[in-house]
Amino acid sequence: MTTMTSIESDVADLSLADEGDRLIEWAALEMPVLRLIRERFEAEQPLAGLRVGACLHVTSETANLMIALKAGGADIRLCASNPLSTNDAVAAALVARHGIPTFAVKGEESARYFSHITAVLDGHPNLTMDDGADLVAELHRNRAELLEEVHAGTEETTTGVIRLRAMAAAGALRFPIVAVNEALTKHMFDNRYGTGQSTLDGLIRATNILLAGRTLVVCGYGWCGRGLASRADGLGANVIVTEVDPTRALEAAMDGFRVMRLENAAPMADVVITVTGDINVVDRVHIEKFKDGAIIANSGHFNDEINLAAFDALATGVTKPRPFVDSYAMNDGRTLHVLAEGRLLNLSAAEGHPAAVMDMSFANQALCAEHVARHHGDLEPRVYDVPVEIDRDVARLKLEAMGVTIDVLTSEQEKYLASWESGTS
Repeated sequence: MTTMTSIESDVADLSLADEGDRLIEWAALEMPVLRLIRERFEAEQPLAGLRVGACLHVTSETANLMIALKAGGADIRLCASNPLSTNDAVAAALVARHGIPTFAVKGEESARYFSHITAVLDGHPNLTMDDGADLVAELHRNRAELLEEVHAGTEETTTGVIRLRAMAAAGALRFPIVAVNEALTKHMFDNRYGTGQSTLDGLIRATNILLAGRTLVVCGYGWCGRGLASRADGLGANVIVTEVDPTRALEAAMDGFRVMRLENAAPMADVVITVTGDINVVDRVHIEKFKDGAIIANSGHFNDEINLAAFDALATGVTKPRPFVDSYAMNDGRTLHVLAEGRLLNLSAAEGHPAAVMDMSFANQALCAEHVARHHGDLEPRVYDVPVEIDRDVARLKLEAMGVTIDVLTSEQEKYLASWESGTS
């Protein structure tokens, strides 16, 4: 395939493009729904003439989404939504083989990370596509002159939706955003099945520990926490759940897990993983109680969930015995291990969600981009849920790709469900 050398970009090594293309093609085998959407987009060109600014994890699955959007006529610029989640070979392939300006290098420092967001915004996007809301936040804070050109956007993550709803509540959000994260076909499958499997994949790759028989604490019992707890339980771990929401805590207890405060769980924990979307979930009071050798990690979007400053304050030094493991020598003689610098463990130390899961998430992204491209003039500057018909269409296409058929209501059943007349006879 011809190498495109004139595409604006900042990637680690363009010579990795062939390897990256193989990874993209492998992921595509597990993404039949997105393939069907790409084929329709290519024929109908629903995004023709639109500039898309995307800030997403630069993985082989994301690459397939970018290729589908480009097939639909979009002019795309892509940067990473996390400094450690980029696959450098995929980034190279997007530039050199697919002609998509990409700005992402695995392990990039903070200044380079934000320079890449700036490079995406320099493309004057009409549509934003975000994973954590860093792109939208930067746009509103420092590039407000571009806001008049932005029609709408989409957001992929729980953390990003929380930020965007806060912006909307404060009257700061200037254009409509569809919360792709809220689609049932996204958060039930991506967050539950994807995060559960990929986080444990990252944990095992980073540490090579045996989970069976160990005490693993899951902080947060949302969709991500549910998936993580169930899969850790399946591998033989003794799972404890910590929560602040009484309904979720009750659900965890009814699912058979021990539920308690993190302060009480800390002395027992062999492994602690946060999946909450909040700040300082693991704080100094917990760090002081962890036993020697405890492993602490995060699969929430930002590296705010673990109070790393408290680790630094309580430690006499830090060593790195393995990639993605920082071992803190505490001033009381204990050693505690923090994984992936407190960043997303599943994308830092592993490869993120399986492609079959991201097929549904990115199908929602593509169809929501089409939706807002057509209807942005009718939308107010606030956060919207994914239209029900899009969610159902993604589920239908996924079932079709899996060879699964389901029943269809008869006209009699439809009439019955729409009526109040029938009752006990």
